Amino acid sequence: MDILWSLLALTVGSFSPGAAQQPAQVDANPISVAVQSAWNTSALTAQKNSVVIDADNPPIKIDPQPDAPKVKGVYVTAYSAGGSRMTQLLDLLDTTGLNAMVIDIKDDSGYITYKTDNQELLKMGTAQKFIPDIDELMAKLKKHNVYPIARIVVFKDTVLAQNHPELSFTNSDGSVWKNGGGDAFVNPYSKEVWDYNIAIAKEAAAKGFKEIQFDYVRFAEGFEKRADTLKYEKMGDRSRTEAVSEFVQYARKELAPLGVRVSVDIFGYAASVPAADGIGQDFTKISENVDVIAPMVYPSHYSTGWFDAKDPDKEPYKTIKGSMVDTFKKLDEIKDESQRPIVRPWIQDFTASWLGSGHYTKYGKAEVDAQIKALADMNVDEYLLWNASNRYTENGNYGKD
Repeated sequence: MDILWSLLALTVGSFSPGAAQQPAQVDANPISVAVQSAWNTSALTAQKNSVVIDADNPPIKIDPQPDAPKVKGVYVTAYSAGGSRMTQLLDLLDTTGLNAMVIDIKDDSGYITYKTDNQELLKMGTAQKFIPDIDELMAKLKKHNVYPIARIVVFKDTVLAQNHPELSFTNSDGSVWKNGGGDAFVNPYSKEVWDYNIAIAKEAAAKGFKEIQFDYVRFAEGFEKRADTLKYEKMGDRSRTEAVSEFVQYARKELAPLGVRVSVDIFGYAASVPAADGIGQDFTKISENVDVIAPMVYPSHYSTGWFDAKDPDKEPYKTIKGSMVDTFKKLDEIKDESQRPIVRPWIQDFTASWLGSGHYTKYGKAEVDAQIKALADMNVDEYLLWNASNRYTENGNYGKD
């Protein structure tokens, strides 16, 4: 082992951020995996000091977690994670091929979902005990061999906007601007906002989460119509897409040396358009700077005509396959294949009755399986199931590891 670590040290010592020098993918031998992980962590630490945040120049991608499983997971609210539903969810993972949970650590309102004593976080945000004991939760996940992913909602943050209006967007009368749903967003140009969310992610990593998944990594929908009238700080001449992509790049620079992967949720249609400039989401630029891209390709979220489907919600196979065709076309724009992320889509396990009679179908095993088959036919073997109530199809074709 001393020889192995000496060779590792020599390899890391010769690491140059300007050249891809990673060793070849290792096998499942525990010693090989440990060496690979240690090498990657050391290389990422060395790389960190040289990374200049620039949306057009992503750093060479090194996997901070080469031993991660093929993820097949479910979304779990903080309420479920801290309540009785967790027993049912663990049973589901114990008895199927599902192996991961995406758990709210900072929720859609902006609350930190567990008690934290981190005063730097509490200066900015507000903690709630939706999860009564985060350490007990992490121990339970480990016992059940659950791959834990921390979901952090970034720029949709009513709590932070109310606590610190200067970090949000304000109207001419000084009030915080909110969207039609009454939600406030904070400013993606703000380095202070970046650091706050990354600090939450670092604490999640210290608690044992293996991956940080950032959601709402964007400006509010319709923001572009108010961009010239609202008051907020800009970042020089940076565009909205540059600001969002550079946040992601900065987050990965800070987090990857900790051994955690970084993933980002993104609108599924972002892969089907040149760039969603209004909200600042450029599929390609974000993908270059994350380990995992998670397009939200719920069939119910596509309107009539998408992928030649009259009612996309009623044609889950066709819709998912079409969305993956567009996703890979978009990723083909990244010429260096080593810079491309893992594709792990969010798929639908809920019934979208709000679409109206004749335009939706009740989702269950057949519809979930159709989506999984469409992914498999496109050589996508990772996915996440979404249901806001955390009630999932128990007999889906999830396979067994």
